[in-house]
Amino acid sequence: MDFAEIERKWQRRWQEDNIFEPRVEKGRKKFFITVPYPYMSGSLHIGHGRTFTTGDIIARFKRLRGYNVLFPMAFHVTGTPVLAIADAIRSGDERVINLYREYVRIYEDDEERVEKIVRSFVEPENIARYFAEKTQQDFIGMGYSIDWRRKFHTAEPIYNKFVEWQFKKLYDKGVIKKGAYPITYSPVDGNPVGEDDIEDGDVNKVTIMEFTAIKFGFEDGYLVAATLRPETIFGVTNLWINPHAEYCEVLVDGEKWWISKEAAEKLHYQKENVKTGKCVKGEYFVGKTVVEPSEGREVPVLPAEFVDPDNATGVVYSVPAHAPYDYRALEDLKKNDNMLLKYGLNSEEIRKIEPIKIIDIEGYDIPAKDICERMSIKDQNDPRLEEATQIIYKDEFYSGVLNDKCGKFAGIKINEIKDEVKNWLKDMGKADVFYETSRKAVTRNGHKVIVAVLQDQWFIDYTPEWWKDAGHRAVDKMLFYPEKYRDIMHGIIDWLEKRPCARKRGLGTRFPWNREWIIESLSDSTIYMAMYTIVHILRRENIGPERLGEEFFDYVFLGRGSASEVSKITGIDEKIVEEMRSEFLYWYPNDQRHTAPPHLSNHLAFFIMHHVAIFPEEHWPGGITLNGLMIREGAKISKSKGNVIPLAHVADKYGVDLFRLYCALNADLDSVVDWRESEIASLRRRFVQFVNLAEESIEVEDLKELNRMDRWLLSRFYRLFRESVALFENFRIRDAMLNMLIHFVNDIKYYERREGPERRRRMVRRILGDWLLILSPVIPHICEELWHRLGHESYISLETLPPIREDYIDDVVEAEEEYIRSILADIKEIVEVARIKPSKIYIYTAERWKWEIFNALKDSTPREAMKIAMRIRKGKETADFVKRLLKEHLEYREIDEIRVLKESSEYLQKETGAEIIINAEYDPKKKRRFSLPLKPAIYIE
Repeated sequence: MDFAEIERKWQRRWQEDNIFEPRVEKGRKKFFITVPYPYMSGSLHIGHGRTFTTGDIIARFKRLRGYNVLFPMAFHVTGTPVLAIADAIRSGDERVINLYREYVRIYEDDEERVEKIVRSFVEPENIARYFAEKTQQDFIGMGYSIDWRRKFHTAEPIYNKFVEWQFKKLYDKGVIKKGAYPITYSPVDGNPVGEDDIEDGDVNKVTIMEFTAIKFGFEDGYLVAATLRPETIFGVTNLWINPHAEYCEVLVDGEKWWISKEAAEKLHYQKENVKTGKCVKGEYFVGKTVVEPSEGREVPVLPAEFVDPDNATGVVYSVPAHAPYDYRALEDLKKNDNMLLKYGLNSEEIRKIEPIKIIDIEGYDIPAKDICERMSIKDQNDPRLEEATQIIYKDEFYSGVLNDKCGKFAGIKINEIKDEVKNWLKDMGKADVFYETSRKAVTRNGHKVIVAVLQDQWFIDYTPEWWKDAGHRAVDKMLFYPEKYRDIMHGIIDWLEKRPCARKRGLGTRFPWNREWIIESLSDSTIYMAMYTIVHILRRENIGPERLGEEFFDYVFLGRGSASEVSKITGIDEKIVEEMRSEFLYWYPNDQRHTAPPHLSNHLAFFIMHHVAIFPEEHWPGGITLNGLMIREGAKISKSKGNVIPLAHVADKYGVDLFRLYCALNADLDSVVDWRESEIASLRRRFVQFVNLAEESIEVEDLKELNRMDRWLLSRFYRLFRESVALFENFRIRDAMLNMLIHFVNDIKYYERREGPERRRRMVRRILGDWLLILSPVIPHICEELWHRLGHESYISLETLPPIREDYIDDVVEAEEEYIRSILADIKEIVEVARIKPSKIYIYTAERWKWEIFNALKDSTPREAMKIAMRIRKGKETADFVKRLLKEHLEYREIDEIRVLKESSEYLQKETGAEIIINAEYDPKKKRRFSLPLKPAIYIE
């Protein structure tokens, strides 16, 4: 069977017949699922494919359940990434040009055409347009059941009007503000940057950290050290400075600061009145003293090459009693005669420096020293110092108390100190704020990212209590899978503060109140699901952006005003306006948003918050589901590792159904999928095995009469079918597919050993239609093919699951077969242990009196069991039997053991190669006395 041709055939047919273009059907239950639109700066790979595939599996399953399903898709192009790519190509950046040649070669095999296309990428719109078109082809080639009538991209004028409307609604709520605010920023680009603009920003988030910059008196100014724990100022013994780095004299509002050259450059973006003067090497400060601001103590400045001049101010204060890094660095320096001599340090004075304990914690004397000794950390290069630091910080936070050396702060718990010490130092003029990124970061075009404080920055203020309350209420009502993400989302909403929402560079929507600004790429992508409900009508009616004013969106999405009023204002036919309102009311809310966890703290939080701010409660999001990421051969998928498989190559390299099956079967939704070639090969064999089973059965006739094994196979199928429907409903896709494609195929193999291949074919034919239906969300192409080969004219992709055949689910017949399988397993175990080749196997079932007692004890407690048994039959044999029953914990099932054994004796004989004898008088080893109900005794000759 040519799987690739079958996949292409059904993709063409689905597209030609527009089968995934749902219409409003009032009275029919609907399901509106969305997956975040991809950013169009290049081709997508199999890692992206997992999330989109999972979304499609859910959409297809919901159709099977009778829902009218809308699964749309659009393309994200706003922001600075495509602009940065265009700039790099325009400037002749060979690295970027070669990268984009590789991307284009995925789709083009003519080198002249490749060069022509890459040259066209000097215009950012061409990048977005090209990859949007190719991604649509990729998605069609993956069998995704998307309604392509509703596609758009985020730089289209009609979308710009929609985003303008969204921001006007937020402005009306009082949450769009202007002022000074710290933001991540690219000095080279002269622009704020968000997660989408930062390399790996979507999976390795960059946050803004607020350091306290503490001023240590030095000559006629200050040497400024930065810390995240200002409460430890009372334990300072020295400053660390990198002797090889450059430090600059900086005037800040007329006050002289000494900080690293890198810090000075950043400070210009954080404060208004900053002037940089002369710069010197860090060794200039080594051996000199500074004045500690809390008590006026003099402390020395010591050399430390570990100090990063590009982190905060490039000056670190040392608290060796509570910071393992500081403790080890100080101890190392005391022993380093060469360094002491090099910098002219008085070794005797340095060795006198002792840690100053300022935090009392039960179980510690000098915390940093103690933890280093416990962990046998020998020097400052030991990688376990980070672990030691986390242990100390955690113990101090939860149980530490500031001691008497901390003056008026003595007795305050560390977890309660908050900003008191920082504010105290600020009030004395001895501290300020310095912002830094949580990690070193660059933009997608390689430009450094810093923190800047822009004075006239537009931002969204997420702090109002009414907004957070509404967000929490929405989260409480929504579906979350995995459930753990509900609490995480509550935490994110609590944490949300102010977020810059505009920049002066990039593609996107102009800010309504200042056209110099452009709305940034995550702020414009929060409620766009609403556009899916009407965009196809806007296109059909050729309605341009000039007619999409605030009154239009107010009516269509919020019901404000009337269709006739909107028609008069916009010139859009009243019936068309009403049609769009009806579309929105039918499809909204967005029932399920499916994506991956990296989107939680940004996009998904904004998705919830903007919906609750703008829409009435009945249109708030219905649910969020998330799947883990995909890696390859145990490593993150990345261009640098050379392990990227483009989504466009999946069909030819593996087959689309096989890829989808791997995504479904390899891991639960919450787990990482590891793409391994060896496992793909193994799964391919299983997939082909299923196809062969189906193909062999299509032309055969159904059975007229059913025997016990037929009833067993039917019972197994419909039990697994019932379980799998419930598993799909609960997003346990892996377990459902294990049931229907692994466990049930194993059942078929077992059935064939019992009944032979011909009967197996006829039984598979009997359940094949239902089997294809339940498998079709995951492997739709082969199921569509086999469905039509069965003689159906309808599309399986639009079919509804039939009622589950409860009448076929037979507990007794399954229990009987489980009984036979357990006996066979016992026989094989005895043969293996005894190392014998059996000629005769004697099976002794439990006597009638044992069954009477077994039946009587089924609802009793262990304490009552002996009394009940003795009323039926007294004696030591009965007592021994009851003890064995209680020990074995046999599950009660009523089975006619003798009948089942007789019916299965031929099978047992075939499997064991020995004569099977049931309940013979012959019992040379007195085995019969050990028989239990459902667990017969066995003797082998």
